[in-house]
Formats: sequence, C-alpha cells, structure tokens
Amino acid sequence: MNLAQKTEWFGTDDQSWLGSEHGTQATETIVLDTSLFTPATHYPDGYFKSGIPLGQIAAGGKYGPYNDTATDGRQTLVGFLFSAVGAPTVNTIDPAGALFTHGKVRESRLPVAVDAAGKTDVAGSIRFV
Repeated sequence: MNLAQKTEWFGTDDQSWLGSEHGTQATETIVLDTSLFTPATHYPDGYFKSGIPLGQIAAGGKYGPYNDTATDGRQTLVGFLFSAVGAPTVNTIDPAGALFTHGKVRESRLPVAVDAAGKTDVAGSIRFV
C-alpha cells in the first residue's frame, strides 16, 4: 500500500460547452471504457476532455465515445462527460467520471461534434444552442 501524497494536474477544464448551469447539479457517476477512446482525439493532453459525447455500452454498462455507426450501444447518445477525467497510461484501467444528461449545450464549443442522429437521441433532455 502506498500512502505517499500524490498531486496530479490535468490542465484547465474547459466547460465553455455548457449553455447554462441547468443540469450541472444532477450528473451521475459513470465508468469510462478507456480502450474505446482515441488518444489523439479524446485525451491528447493526458485527460479526457469535458464535453465528449458519450454512449453506454450494452454489455457491461460502461461508457465510451458516441459513434452513430457503432453496434455495441454507443450508437445512441446518452449525454456528455461533465468534467475532465485523468486518462490512465494504459487502456486497461477504466476511470470514473460524471455524465451530464440534462440542460443546454453550446454545440460549437464541444470537443467532438455531434451528428443529427445524436441530437435526436437526446431531444427533450439536451437543448443545443
């Protein structure tokens, strides 16, 4: 057991994609499946960017990047990564994060674009501005 104090720095969390405060107090805890994310796109600086669109993997219930062409459950957009999460150095460790599922999203400020199908998936709970 290592009881040494450890400090980590993940850079500045850019939440400018949030369109309002509405929904920020109602996030839910999730687990990210690191193996499904692309380092250069999703965590180029050593952390998963706030605002990444997410889908839930049917087998196991973890979350990965939304992809309309996926067949594992991620083809349905369910929300966005609320705040930055440190990325592990190996893709076999799956960190926890917070899922934003209700409120306004500034589409132009998202780190990864959402297609029309994804917007339809969250219609009624996420409003794109």
